[in-house]
Amino acid sequence: MTSVRNYTDKELLERVKISEGFKNIPTGHWIIGVRSKEDVYDVYDDKFYEFVGERFVRVLTGTTNSGGKQLKGGFKAFNKYGSAILKADKFYYDVWQYRLHRGRMPALCQTGAKVTVYRDGDLDKKAEQLGKPISGWYGINYHTNTYNFERNNLKIVKWFIGNWSAGCQVINDREEYLEQMDEFRYLHESGEQTSVSYCLLNEF
Repeated sequence: MTSVRNYTDKELLERVKISEGFKNIPTGHWIIGVRSKEDVYDVYDDKFYEFVGERFVRVLTGTTNSGGKQLKGGFKAFNKYGSAILKADKFYYDVWQYRLHRGRMPALCQTGAKVTVYRDGDLDKKAEQLGKPISGWYGINYHTNTYNFERNNLKIVKWFIGNWSAGCQVINDREEYLEQMDEFRYLHESGEQTSVSYCLLNEF
């Protein structure tokens, strides 16, 4: 369902190194998001690559953009100026920690560094970096699109975002996502890694 191109590890790492704010490749687990040029309205058409240092671990599909309900005006429940669109081609160090999203879902939550967002409020069904970027703590988390983690529900892969993102980075393959969260939970609880860095790239 997503046409965002595939990349080699080398291509991704070279691109990361020229992103805004880049200092170094994290030594632990970290994530690269790639925002699709196609940007299909309300569709999971982006990708997320997990690395340990410079070693590739896995790739998942999802969205780096707000969903249709938010872009059509649902953002007004959160911010009158528009839905949060995370700034791309930028590195966010130590931005997430393993926590529960809204107290109900294992996730990576924005408890660390600030992020930079734009507020898209033009209601044109496109997630766009509009106006002046602002930085702060806006609850831009990394999570999946269900609170139901019963085994038969995990096999479902939904391709329409709906209300599952108001700026969060959202994975649509629930089973792969839970495997990833088991890994981050272990790292957090063992004290081996307490924060997770993220670099969001535009498709290139």
